[in-house]
Amino acid sequence: MFPHTLQLPPRQDRPRTRGLTMVIDNGLPSRLFADTMADFGHLVDLVKFGWGTALVTPRLSRKTAVLNDLGIPYMFGGTLFEKFVAQDRVEGYVALCRSHECPYVEVSNGTIDLSASRKAGFIEKLAAEFTVISEVGFKDQPRSELLSPSQWIDAIRDDLSAGASRVILEARESGSSGICRPDGQLRIGLIEDILRAGFDTEKLVFEAPNKALQTYFVRRVGPEANLGNIAPRDLAAVETLRLGLRADTLLDDPLPRHASEDTHEDR
Repeated sequence: MFPHTLQLPPRQDRPRTRGLTMVIDNGLPSRLFADTMADFGHLVDLVKFGWGTALVTPRLSRKTAVLNDLGIPYMFGGTLFEKFVAQDRVEGYVALCRSHECPYVEVSNGTIDLSASRKAGFIEKLAAEFTVISEVGFKDQPRSELLSPSQWIDAIRDDLSAGASRVILEARESGSSGICRPDGQLRIGLIEDILRAGFDTEKLVFEAPNKALQTYFVRRVGPEANLGNIAPRDLAAVETLRLGLRADTLLDDPLPRHASEDTHEDR
């Protein structure tokens, strides 16, 4: 890193317990992927090979080798997990993760009809072998809007109790479902209810695929908010948001704030 005399928010070195940046790889060419990780891997805490791209990426082993060399953990997307569940082939999913030496797995029910109790059972079983990241929220927007804040909170609590190390709050790669409305606007009232529910924010990962969402969570939760669905091309940009080096956060207090502090944002 370059020497400077600026007062910037404190950031943990990897392996971090907070301020995680979870990258989604939607099929980046292997050489571009390797170059990106070589330059910006110090900013990456976890790579998700999105959706079912793990099954159609011909040089996946090259990508995982790059990550292993850099000490960056990885997992396959929850959509792929749900495909195996839908076909009653979960053991095949486990075997696939083992074959690629995935240290993490994602458990979700964003698309399929998977009850909370059955989801918890999968989390508990997989947690015996992998680090489990769960996801709460639906990809279908009408279905997602029917999920009340209390149901979101119950689902987060259930997943953590079952053994999930962290819970991702769904927004999709498009930022148009889950914690977001179809027009991309954040459901601020929902976020405030979740933040006031008493969860350790280190256990929550906010999907933030665009600058507006990234800026909101960095300002609301703090520079070390856990952010997910970050595109590889946005790694440097997200870090500069965290450090107050972009206009969006330039004038923010560089000292960390507590996420449970009251906000005057409209609900």
